[in-house]
Amino acid sequence: MNQAYFLIPGDPDRRTGGTIYDRRIMAGLAALGWSVTLQRLDATFPAPAQAALAEAHDVLSGLPEKALVIIDGLALGAMPEAAAAHRGRLRLVGLVHHPLALETGLDEPERQRLYASEREALRHVRHVIVTSPSTAQALASYGVAAERCTVVSPGVDPAPLAAGSNCGEWVWLCAATLTPRKGHAVLFRALARLRDRRWRLRCAGGNTQDPAFAADLRTLAGELDLSGHIEWLGELETAALDAAYQQADGFVLPSFHEGYGMVLAEALARGLPIISTTAGAIPSTVPPDARLLVPPGDETALAEALLRFMDEPALREQLAAGARAARQTLPNWPTVSARFARVLEAVLAE
Repeated sequence: MNQAYFLIPGDPDRRTGGTIYDRRIMAGLAALGWSVTLQRLDATFPAPAQAALAEAHDVLSGLPEKALVIIDGLALGAMPEAAAAHRGRLRLVGLVHHPLALETGLDEPERQRLYASEREALRHVRHVIVTSPSTAQALASYGVAAERCTVVSPGVDPAPLAAGSNCGEWVWLCAATLTPRKGHAVLFRALARLRDRRWRLRCAGGNTQDPAFAADLRTLAGELDLSGHIEWLGELETAALDAAYQQADGFVLPSFHEGYGMVLAEALARGLPIISTTAGAIPSTVPPDARLLVPPGDETALAEALLRFMDEPALREQLAAGARAARQTLPNWPTVSARFARVLEAVLAE
């Protein structure tokens, strides 16, 4: 029986794209007969205290010789010394959802520090798994050769087509953690230009990752006189999030970067038209005939795209038809887990 150890920082049950991917892959490998062990690292990654780094080193030291170890990129990029110390004894694999230096809101010195740290850490792993071709391309500048990097995009659970709101106003769903990278502030400013229209924005996403920013978003909504238009759903469990997708007329995600964008694929699985940005992997995640994309941070272009969707019935039907076609091509989790397993088997065979 093949054995794999996963090192994941923080609560593995939190509802972020990265942790959902990690959980589904671990479950998929177990279903394929692998023995899978989760090793939790400190929640302070990717900005760990010295004690968290020491703990990560101890975790690696406690694993058996030649163990196959998959380290989530949130931790790996911040622990190059530990990776270097164990590269010969363990079979290390990096799982990069998106490079740390591409997080929104970093100042230039911090961005350069994260870039240098992650570049160094990636030198010490035998292989790197990423979730999109755009992330693979981004890692080329980190010295990760193409033959040392494999794309294993997320899977999607089958879902019924969304029924829509049917309530006399347009209902937009934005499912994203309340952090600067997701672009909520840009979306609010775009929607402020459309206050005279009948619409509602439903924001599904947790506020614990950056509580101060989440509070600022609520303040901004009030300043823009949008409080009556916005519903704050919080972090939803699976059934409640499914219901939110079902009741939406369209999906909007104005991110500044996405390593893949699992919620976009989930929206496609329900046949929802998508308005998003050209950032990161979004153009490759959402096919052209199911989307309207604007430059990240461009509130004027975003407002125009939202207005076009509301005012042009033919465009709405074209995008909905594109989304319905795309849902037929989305991979399921068992298929994705089998791809992931083949990468790990190749590392074991080296």
